[in-house]
Amino acid sequence: MYSLTLSHVGIYVSDMARMMDFYTRFLGFAVSDRGPNPNGEIVFMTRDSREHHQLVLVSGRPANLSFNLVNQLSLRVDSLATLKDLHEGLKHEPVSEIVTLTHGNAVSCYFRDPEYNRVELLIDTPWYVPQPHRLLLDLTLPDAELWTIIEKHVRATPGFKPQAEWKKEIEGRIAKATAERRAAQTA
Repeated sequence: MYSLTLSHVGIYVSDMARMMDFYTRFLGFAVSDRGPNPNGEIVFMTRDSREHHQLVLVSGRPANLSFNLVNQLSLRVDSLATLKDLHEGLKHEPVSEIVTLTHGNAVSCYFRDPEYNRVELLIDTPWYVPQPHRLLLDLTLPDAELWTIIEKHVRATPGFKPQAEWKKEIEGRIAKATAERRAAQTA
């Protein structure tokens, strides 16, 4: 088996200064490089010193874009406390459509950034349930109460299993897909 990991994502923006301000000031990304591109400017950002860039902002988003081709940007945070803190902070930012929920395998806060891109801030849970799965949550609840609600809900969901069990299963599927790829290359 070989390793394949998503490294970064790039999005087109129309107001580079506004988008840089939001992603650096509020989410804490650092600009690792920036320079000209044919449409204006390209900015590389990271929150991980192992990655030169995790997010790329590129000038050139059409002003009259009626449909955003990027479904969402999902950013994992380090704890429920951080997720709650960011959720609270979003209330004072130029964002919209703030929604908090669980997918069973994650606790998430979704919102639309200043240019209406959907962003998800998330933490993992120790559980798996078949996707798609969605239960709205109130992140202002005390942590213990929140975890109790989530666990009770996921355990009652058909297909529930501990995350470790699911990981073992998906590793088998990945190994099978890799073997099939190799077999197809040698055929």
